[in-house]
Amino acid sequence: MDLDADFIVIGAGSSGCVVANRLSANPQNKVVLLEAGGRDTNPWIHIPVGYFKTMHNPAVDWCYRTEPDPGLNGRSIDWPRGKVLGGSSSLNGLLYVRGQKEDYDRWRQMGNEGWGWDDVLPLFKRSEDQERGADEFHGTGGPLAVSNMRIQRPICDAWVAAAQEAGYPFNPDYNGADQEGVGYFQLTTRNGRRCSAAVAFLKPARNRPNLQIITNALVEKINLDGRRVTGVSYLDKAGQHHTITARREVILSGGAINSPQTLMLSGIGPADQLQTNGIEPL
Repeated sequence: MDLDADFIVIGAGSSGCVVANRLSANPQNKVVLLEAGGRDTNPWIHIPVGYFKTMHNPAVDWCYRTEPDPGLNGRSIDWPRGKVLGGSSSLNGLLYVRGQKEDYDRWRQMGNEGWGWDDVLPLFKRSEDQERGADEFHGTGGPLAVSNMRIQRPICDAWVAAAQEAGYPFNPDYNGADQEGVGYFQLTTRNGRRCSAAVAFLKPARNRPNLQIITNALVEKINLDGRRVTGVSYLDKAGQHHTITARREVILSGGAINSPQTLMLSGIGPADQLQTNGIEPL
C-alpha cells in the first residue's frame, strides 16, 4: 500500500536514527523511516566483540570493496558499511571519537553558521551519557552511552608507555580539551553492550504512533515533479514496488556511498556520470 508522510528519512544509520527521533518527537509530524537492511536482532551486533561476526556478513553489511589502488600496490580492500538498523554504528569498532575543534571552526569560517566548535559542543554534551561524569566537555543523561575500556592488556600498557618515552604526552581524554597525545579509547557501550544509533536514538522512539519504521526497504529513487521532491519509491523484500508521498521533506541519510548513489539514480548529479548510467540529468 502506498503511504504518505510529512517527513521521509532514507537510511536508518548513525544520522537517520537521530533525525527520525528528533522529527517524531513532535506528535504533529508523521515520519516514515526507510532502511534497506533488516532489524538489529542479530545478537552479535550487541556484543562488543561481535563485529568479527557482522563485518563482511552480507546479512548486515553491504560488503563493499574499493577499486584497486596504485598506492596499495594494486590491491582492493573491504569497505564495511552497515545494512541494518543503526547502520555502520551497529558494525563498527565502537570507538567514540569526536572531530577536532579546528575542523568545526573551519566549517564555520567557510560560511556554515552554527557548525563551529562552540555551536556543536553543547550538542555533543546533550547527546552523551558519559561514564566519567559531566564536565566542561562531557554530559550525562543523554541517549548515547560512552564508557571506558574494560579490557586492559600488558601489551597495550607497554605501547602507551613507549609512546610517552618517544615524546608523546599521555592524554586521558582525547574527546576533551585537546586530541593530541596517546591514551585509551572511549567506547559507545552501556553495561557491556553496544550502544548503536538504533539503540540510543531509535529504540526510545519506536512506539511513537507518528513514527513508522520500514525495514528491508531498498530505495530505488527520490521522486521529482520538475525540480521539486515529491516522495520516494522503494522495493520491499518480496520485490514489490511502493511509493511514499512526502508532504514536507525527504531527508537523505544513506551514508557516504549510498546517498550519492541514490541521488544519481534519481537523476540528480553530474551530467556526464548520469548519462554513462543511462539516466537523463535534470
